[in-house]
Amino acid sequence: MQGTEIRELNDQELQDRIAELTEERFRLRLRAATQPLEQPHRLRELRKDIARMKTILTERRKGSTGPEGSKGSPATTAPRASKAKRTSARRGR
Repeated sequence: MQGTEIRELNDQELQDRIAELTEERFRLRLRAATQPLEQPHRLRELRKDIARMKTILTERRKGSTGPEGSKGSPATTAPRASKAKRTSARRGR
């Protein structure tokens, strides 16, 4: 499921969908413990979909609109000096 599709859902639909996917993931994990799965990659897809949905819910609760509008994202903060420059600065070089 893509981020744009997820963002179209309201909070309650997202929570319901997370519960469904969590249940499906649980069942697949149990099945994987007893027999080989036909689609083992489905476990990874489920985990990532659940994470995407939880991330979008968190963004909404914090009032962020996504990576382009979030505070403190790498694109909006000043670049850090490389590790070598920071180390030499501490040593007084």
